[in-house]
Amino acid sequence: MRNIQISVPEYNDCLQLEWEYDFKIKVSNQSDTLKIEANKGGLVSLARHLLLLAQEDVPNGSHIHLDEFNSLEDNSIELILSKKEDL
Repeated sequence: MRNIQISVPEYNDCLQLEWEYDFKIKVSNQSDTLKIEANKGGLVSLARHLLLLAQEDVPNGSHIHLDEFNSLEDNSIELILSKKEDL
């Protein structure tokens, strides 16, 4: 197994998103399948966002909205990352 280190912002009553340089992320719906395509910067950025939400202090129900007007490539569908502890 390989260890990879990634810096994650500490939760301080708000979700502070940090993006990798030159990130690109596209989200599409193909039939009943959600497809996420990203370059290296996009994949690292998404990993960082998920780890941010996973922090113990982040309240249940906290979420991040991404769309083509906010961080995703043109023609992407909206992506919501949400913390839901009671699944």
